[in-house]
Amino acid sequence: MKVAIMQPYLFPYLGYFQLINAVDKFIIYDDVNFIKQGWINRNTILVNNLPYLFTVPLNNQSSFDKINNIKIHEKIYYSWSSKFLKTIEQNYGKAPFYNDVILLLQNIFQINEEYISSIAVKSLKLVSEFIGINTVFEDSSVIYGNQYLSSQDRILDICMKEQANYYINLIGGIDLYSKEEFSEKGIVLNFIKSKKIEYKQFNDDFVPNLSIIDILMFNDVSSIKRILNNYELI
Repeated sequence: MKVAIMQPYLFPYLGYFQLINAVDKFIIYDDVNFIKQGWINRNTILVNNLPYLFTVPLNNQSSFDKINNIKIHEKIYYSWSSKFLKTIEQNYGKAPFYNDVILLLQNIFQINEEYISSIAVKSLKLVSEFIGINTVFEDSSVIYGNQYLSSQDRILDICMKEQANYYINLIGGIDLYSKEEFSEKGIVLNFIKSKKIEYKQFNDDFVPNLSIIDILMFNDVSSIKRILNNYELI
């Protein structure tokens, strides 16, 4: 059993979906503290062929509250989402797979949700379904009952409850966990590192590390599946 545990990011970059695709069960870490200026409610797309940061408006951004308690800004969310989808149309309308992807985005952004975690999780699940990832999702807040633990201890507890043989994390977390301590529990710890990935955008100068939205706009599903496997485990 291969397991990964990550906070719910909104339309995250490719490496996040490589991680989802690499495991049997993906635990959505939704009951840890919200991180301001993180990737839970924002990401980057191309606007005028340059990286543009979009941000879902929130009502109560507090790093002392849990992610699954953070609400969207109800009064301005729907006007914001309408403007955002218009921005997508203006900047990706001529992308080869715009027609299919805009329907996916409309489905996610125009749902009646109260919490940013619900929208972020919806983006993870529906994009995964769209590109044919069959990984099982689970919410940490629902099943494990170990909120009293923190950091590596909680990750290890979840892995043991799942009877995981492997725990895989994004390369950015390489300094957070000890391979020796995972090994003592019979769990192999690996970190996923994306190899160099480029694809045709509008201009010859490739802009990397954008939201999965950008990849979906310029690549068919079979190409994305190949890209998902373009990584190494460390």
